[in-house]
Amino acid sequence: MPSIIKQASGIYFMGRKVRSLVYTTDIAIIRNTNADAILAVYPFTPDPAIMQAINIAADKPVFAGVGGGLTRGKRSADMSLFAESLGSIGVVVNAPTSSETIKMIEDVVDIPIVMTVVSSEVDFDEKFASGIDVLNVSGGRDTPQIVAEIRKRYPKVPIIATGGRSDETITAVLEAGANAITYTPPTTGSLFASKMQEYREFGF
Repeated sequence: MPSIIKQASGIYFMGRKVRSLVYTTDIAIIRNTNADAILAVYPFTPDPAIMQAINIAADKPVFAGVGGGLTRGKRSADMSLFAESLGSIGVVVNAPTSSETIKMIEDVVDIPIVMTVVSSEVDFDEKFASGIDVLNVSGGRDTPQIVAEIRKRYPKVPIIATGGRSDETITAVLEAGANAITYTPPTTGSLFASKMQEYREFGF
């Protein structure tokens, strides 16, 4: 993980201070990361087998994606309960998640509920009232601006945000008010390609 993330203030989850989250479901990366936690969300219907595999493999706290878009209602609540039973430290719902689904999740789990945010044009008061504990801002190049707008309106809300791929973009997000940073690591394929190139150069 980029060392600059250590400058983040961090967020406490179950007594653990989290500054950095690696955004991946790759078991090899999960077993070899120095991130404080794992952000295990993916663009498919939440799958119990995937959730179980990640929690078994991880030696760091896991935040598990439980849907909220195409997957919603009781299914998201059931997945949240399963995530908690496996030891996940938080559940993550998608940006379109309704307040009704959030309430259903809130009724069955004690771990924090993290809501992904892609715009500042959200009725955050309603979401907080429904059970949201933490915001996860993922707005691409607009992330610093979205974080700044949320921080101005809600000075104390815990904010996780994507940091991009450079120290400059991570710094911008931190200065905007984010408490923790998510980072997308290189793929195992690209890492192995560079290692193989080293082997070729040294004649192994």
